[in-house]
Amino acid sequence: MKNRFMAAIALVLASGVSLAAQDAHLGLSVNLNVPTGAFSSTTYAGPITEAYDPALGVAFTASFPVDRSMAFRLNLSGTTFSGHADEPGYDRYNLQDAMFSLGGEVQLFMAGGDAQRHLGSYLIGGLSVDLERFSASYGDPSFYADNAVSKTRLGATVGFGHSFRYVGRWRWNMEVTFHKTLTAYDTNAGDPPPADFVRVGAGIVF
Repeated sequence: MKNRFMAAIALVLASGVSLAAQDAHLGLSVNLNVPTGAFSSTTYAGPITEAYDPALGVAFTASFPVDRSMAFRLNLSGTTFSGHADEPGYDRYNLQDAMFSLGGEVQLFMAGGDAQRHLGSYLIGGLSVDLERFSASYGDPSFYADNAVSKTRLGATVGFGHSFRYVGRWRWNMEVTFHKTLTAYDTNAGDPPPADFVRVGAGIVF
């Protein structure tokens, strides 16, 4: 599994080198990430209920147009989800998932859109290598983690976006995407829950 992740990272980096000579549209966005499914709430035997709250994150992107309708995009993003675990008769346990993702995506601009100018509506999909650190504590898990585990997992992202003209090469940009964890999320085997969430982002592209 580790070799697969290293191959994915190498592929993303190789793609970046080959595209570096082209004119890229760089982007910066602030994202609201809303957990779904088991990441939003899971109840285990006990019963113990674990839940993660919505979190803000940031993303840096570099979009390399191939032609008018398609572009390849590198995506670096990070966020920290906070949550809690509750068991009857015990104090609440604080949870945290600090996630950094390196992704490679394809943007398909729809009729009227332009990948070369990064204007209009587009569909987006791709894969990411997600570096996550799950921690738990009765205090702040960032500083007093009683239990911590690091995971490198493969994720997938699908969604859509739109760029509005502003000034020159500057664009206002909005995206709605869904992130799905693809590997190492078997809670019966002791894995953390899949980090599945809806991402709503707003930012600029230039």
